[in-house]
Amino acid sequence: MSEEIDFILESTEESMNGSIAHLEKEFLNIRAGKASPAMLGSVFVDYYGSATPLSQVSKISVPDARTITLQPFEKNMLQVIEKAIMIANIGFNPMNNGDVIIISVPPLTEDRRRELAKQAKAEAEDAKIGVRNVRKDANTDIKKLEKEGTSEDICKSAEEEVQNLTNTYIKKIDELLAAKEAEIMKV
Repeated sequence: MSEEIDFILESTEESMNGSIAHLEKEFLNIRAGKASPAMLGSVFVDYYGSATPLSQVSKISVPDARTITLQPFEKNMLQVIEKAIMIANIGFNPMNNGDVIIISVPPLTEDRRRELAKQAKAEAEDAKIGVRNVRKDANTDIKKLEKEGTSEDICKSAEEEVQNLTNTYIKKIDELLAAKEAEIMKV
């Protein structure tokens, strides 16, 4: 019976790790004032009839904290990339100098910083809900095992372990949120 408990605990931890990984991915999409290639992660370019991520048709570099440059692998892609950035509606105005596309990242206003911090809080709350749902599912599975004959003591200790995992992952989410908020609010 303890194999089943171990399996429940392992899959619980794996699912909670998934919530953390998803949160980190979402935080990458929340811009924090300094230029990053991840800011263009949602931009897709029409490359010979198929939607292709921007990173596959150009070299993206960040020469300084306020500038992103794109060097297309094919010269004829300059206008297509420029148009795709405009269509993506991510708040950037690309400039094409004939060789590269230069994007100046404007500094964030105080209101925009607060808005982004609020968005980060919402993402963190979604991750916490995910962790709590995983806890609920694990506890349900443990209760089923108890009904099937697993000793009450083993089930209680398994539920305590699930709660400890939940507390650990909620704390990680809070730490990630605090770091992201500090990054967003830093001028």
